[in-house]
Amino acid sequence: MKMSPTHESKQARLQNSDRAEPVEIWKARKFIEEHSSEELSLTRVAQAVNISGNYLSEKFKDVTGVNFVEYVAQIRFEEACDFLENGDRRISEIAFAVGFQSLSQFNRTFKKLSGTSPTQYRHSLAKTRGRSGVDIKI
Repeated sequence: MKMSPTHESKQARLQNSDRAEPVEIWKARKFIEEHSSEELSLTRVAQAVNISGNYLSEKFKDVTGVNFVEYVAQIRFEEACDFLENGDRRISEIAFAVGFQSLSQFNRTFKKLSGTSPTQYRHSLAKTRGRSGVDIKI
């Protein structure tokens, strides 16, 4: 059975956590996860964890394997997948609720990370559930 994009990315982050993570990067990731639905900038996160933006940018990529912008997009994407899997909110509502500044930005990011549009993703979930009568995660 194929894992959902949300499960796969959380699994990857868990595997990356096997190595020692500097406390400021841990704090930055935690801040991003807690404030992902808000407007986030590298400067804001760096200030929240008391380090320079340049240091955060460089260290973040070294530790996580992705840059700051990609990480924020991934967190928001995972939250959007949860909304798409567990509700019937409009896609535009979901996009803004998880922190994207525009619907087109959300659609581009979603397609890049999942290979499908949010609408197609939702429809594929409905088909999978409808076939077996059981709620199966893909």
